[in-house]
Amino acid sequence: MEIKILEEAMARPFNLEIHESAEYLSKSLKNARTAFEKERLQMLWWIKTEQVRQHKELSRFLGRDGSTLTRWLQRYRKGGLSKLLEVKAAPEASPLIQGEMLKKLVSKLESPEGFSSYGQIVEWLEQEWNVQVKYKTVYSLVRYRLGAKLKVPRPISSSQDEQAVSLFKKTFP
Repeated sequence: MEIKILEEAMARPFNLEIHESAEYLSKSLKNARTAFEKERLQMLWWIKTEQVRQHKELSRFLGRDGSTLTRWLQRYRKGGLSKLLEVKAAPEASPLIQGEMLKKLVSKLESPEGFSSYGQIVEWLEQEWNVQVKYKTVYSLVRYRLGAKLKVPRPISSSQDEQAVSLFKKTFP
């Protein structure tokens, strides 16, 4: 019993003033789309409505470590609700194929001879521009971002009769 009393005495109370009203937080919580937003808004709402009075109690309710909650509360203190709900994204790497290189690639893809494989494009980039690009990167760039298709003719049987093909083309409606 003595240990429990010490734990309660050591628990950190909140020294935080929530600027938003409980009604505003409740509405925002209902309209939140992501778990990221809901979790943080829930935390503020519990503190504002005084359902949670100690840091440790909030940590237990949210299932988060106390250091995480401390970090969230520091962000709220520094910048308010907007800073707390701000999603930080990692900076994107600049594309390897851009500018003049991209223009030449597009023009080569649009030309009648074009490329017959993505591996050929990888080799072309290495020879022409001295750039090593992974096959997967070239594939996603050409196929999805540029929407280009490779110039691969359909296979034709060597025993196919050319006269029969031309006659078929003429007589087919």
